[in-house]
Amino acid sequence: MTHHFKIEQEATLPASPEQVWDAIATGPGIDSWFMGRSEVEPREGGTAAMDIGGNREEAVVTAFEPGKHFATRTATAEDGRFMAFEYLIEGRAGGSTVLRIVHSGLLGDDWQDEYDALRRGWPFHLHTLREYLAHFPGRAGVPVFAMAPTGEQPAQGVRAALTRALSLPTTVAVAARAHAEPAGLPPLGGEVTWSDDERIKVRTDDGLYTFHHLPGAVLMFHHLFGPDTNGAEAAWQQWLTGLLAGHP
Repeated sequence: MTHHFKIEQEATLPASPEQVWDAIATGPGIDSWFMGRSEVEPREGGTAAMDIGGNREEAVVTAFEPGKHFATRTATAEDGRFMAFEYLIEGRAGGSTVLRIVHSGLLGDDWQDEYDALRRGWPFHLHTLREYLAHFPGRAGVPVFAMAPTGEQPAQGVRAALTRALSLPTTVAVAARAHAEPAGLPPLGGEVTWSDDERIKVRTDDGLYTFHHLPGAVLMFHHLFGPDTNGAEAAWQQWLTGLLAGHP
């Protein structure tokens, strides 16, 4: 049985409507703050695609008004499920912009857990968008994704291993300093800008780094703005695999 849902979010962002549009309605812009790798065909009726870890999902662009209104909708599955995203942009005095997001659709049998995950995720994603627009305006980020299963390891132990590897205390607070030295990459050194029971986000001079631990897996969604990102995804995958094996 399917269940309808709607999530509405609003944020005031430190950017012009044009900058916000580029961030939410172009492939390079979405790559700089959201999940996976994105492509957007810039027209109503075009294709918007997102690839996360080799899983590609396509949607149709249902609204395309530059600087004002962008929307997409996936195809309806056999059981009726679909996802729709709508972004409404409004400029404000002083150079800021209000972005309103409506995420709606139909979810399947496990709708409650999925809905809760989506509802918890949007404030985090909007925070990442704000960080991108405030600290890396006009720059296109390279998305990095890594995932590793945690098996039977308890969540508390996984969290502890992650915080140790980032040189953070067990209780991670915003503004704490993180440090890691993944093999094959420059040392990571930066400030925690988000911490909750599932996620830790670190901002450095050249990137936004997200470490997301769930029951059964740890995910990483990084956005890198430095001059040399070749090999970054493989290096972070190696770091994560080593972390869960006890030797990051």
